[in-house]
Amino acid sequence: MRNIFIGLGVVVVGIVVAVYFVISSLDGIIQQAVEEYGSEITQAEVKLNEVNIDIGSGKGGLKGLKVGNPTGFETASAFNLGEISISIDTGSVTSDPVIIKEISVNAPEVTYELSSSGSNIDAIQKNVDAYMAKLGGSDTAKQDDGGEGPKLVIENLYVRGGKLNVSATLLKGKTLSAGLPDIHLKDIGKDDGGATPSEVAKEILTSLNASATKAASSIGVGKTLDSLKDTLSGATEGISKKAGDMTSGAKKTLKNLLGN
Repeated sequence: MRNIFIGLGVVVVGIVVAVYFVISSLDGIIQQAVEEYGSEITQAEVKLNEVNIDIGSGKGGLKGLKVGNPTGFETASAFNLGEISISIDTGSVTSDPVIIKEISVNAPEVTYELSSSGSNIDAIQKNVDAYMAKLGGSDTAKQDDGGEGPKLVIENLYVRGGKLNVSATLLKGKTLSAGLPDIHLKDIGKDDGGATPSEVAKEILTSLNASATKAASSIGVGKTLDSLKDTLSGATEGISKKAGDMTSGAKKTLKNLLGN
């Protein structure tokens, strides 16, 4: 009998240690998931400096979330999201979907880098769309395989006090900036019984993209890009015309030489 109690005691201690380990390492798990899935979905380096979640209250924060740029862009990052506060329904932590009451992103900075083919924000959006298309209808299967884990419902997501910086490189040294319109998204994933992390990322990025594009248009960045495209197009047409004139002249010269 004594051995049975000792055995049960060992099992209980083991369970307590296991639960403590999961809780104490939760911040690290979240950080790793954000960096891994964020980089995979956006095809840009995603880094997160700090995660601090109190499992008892379900409240916490993330600091230093940075989304880099896809290949072909020069600026250091596309998004610097600064401080993010989060409130989780603790009763849903072990269920599916996990209910997140609120996420608040305060004072994010978006760097909008222009090129003749579009912007870095557009490029990231396309990468997310391509990722979603690649998954197709396999999100459910991926969850069953332990891929993306439980689904999420986000009741309220706020983005406040944001700032847009336009890359000075393509604007010949001129720096432009504007405030980002505030964003409030409600009940993400609720109608579908939860959303996968990739689906959440797509919805949030789409809203950020729209907000950044609106801010860029307010300071004439769209016109700058159109002007750049027109300039490149005009230059190409001019080169083609000159090449055509030169070819025509060469033909005439060659014909005269052969005739003589």
